[in-house]
Amino acid sequence: MRHFPFRLWPVWVSLILALTGCSDSQNTGSGDNTASAPEPPEYPVTWRFALEEIEGSVQHAYAEALKERIEERSDGKVEIDIFPYGSLGTSAQLTELVRNGSVSLAFASPGHLANTIPEVGLFTLHYVLPDDADVTRQVLASPELLDLFEQPYAQQSMQLLGFVPEGWMAWTANKALRTPDDFEGQRIRTMTSDMAEEAFRAYGAEPSQAPYSQVYSDLQLRKIDGQSNPVFAIEEMDFYEVQSTMTLARPAQFVASVVSNLDWYNALSENQQQWLDNGLNDVAQIAWETQEELNQTRLEKMLEEGHLEVVRLTDAEREAFRQASMPVRDIYLERTGESGQRIFERLRQLINDTETGGQSSAGSGDGG
Repeated sequence: MRHFPFRLWPVWVSLILALTGCSDSQNTGSGDNTASAPEPPEYPVTWRFALEEIEGSVQHAYAEALKERIEERSDGKVEIDIFPYGSLGTSAQLTELVRNGSVSLAFASPGHLANTIPEVGLFTLHYVLPDDADVTRQVLASPELLDLFEQPYAQQSMQLLGFVPEGWMAWTANKALRTPDDFEGQRIRTMTSDMAEEAFRAYGAEPSQAPYSQVYSDLQLRKIDGQSNPVFAIEEMDFYEVQSTMTLARPAQFVASVVSNLDWYNALSENQQQWLDNGLNDVAQIAWETQEELNQTRLEKMLEEGHLEVVRLTDAEREAFRQASMPVRDIYLERTGESGQRIFERLRQLINDTETGGQSSAGSGDGG
């Protein structure tokens, strides 16, 4: 098992709070300048980027690619410091750091963010996104979908910069999970939002919220019976060492959002916003290719090592889970009101438009 300096989180968090704004000198300035043009930024400036995953992960590859492109585009005027998971805190703590401006950029996953932004709990629902992962990629990149979520994020002092799909979620346990009945009484770890729990409660499981850093030890000590993550994460966090079976049910994609502090983003100079926006566009395809590669190669590695039995559900078995998951949609709509209804309906329409536009012939997670 890999070891992370979690004991240093309080020190790191205190340090990063103390540094708030220190390197973003472009955001400061006097309001009594007589010149019509604003003072040019003092370069170089440093942007701090906090990740929810460790080095070698999809998010780390994304951040490294973004760093390379922005530093190149800006000719070194902007430098990006990357903080992998474990250096600043849990996912919820990272979100708080970006909300109060202590870090410039961060990943914020719906699995914990849904308690703060209920609408984003949509991505924790099972069998809503289409079976065709490429359709999902196109839909999540849709400017219209980003616009629908922009205001809910802004209300929490965050600028939504994009959604990043990281591959199908898989289930691990010490037995195969072929039917909803197999979940009965199973203590399944979920991310730290109530909506994330509801997806598994619908199958009869006993959900247990826990930070990412705690999952391995909870599995090892039998405090929980199973968990759900993309395949690459199951391998890199060594969860497969303390579980006997991985079930590939393709219930949902792991969708992360890239965010910044809202005031920080609005205060960026025009050049800096352009460097950031162009960099984000540049790395979108890289992130997609990286997740495909990592999920495949790490699945092969686990199979080669022989620690884990892999079970792939049939279409009929997946349909039974889809039917069992339907009541959770009503819970989502009840908690999000008109805003959630509008986003949910528009997402389904975007999926349908993409599939029927000649780009895919695969059926959606809604079954038509």
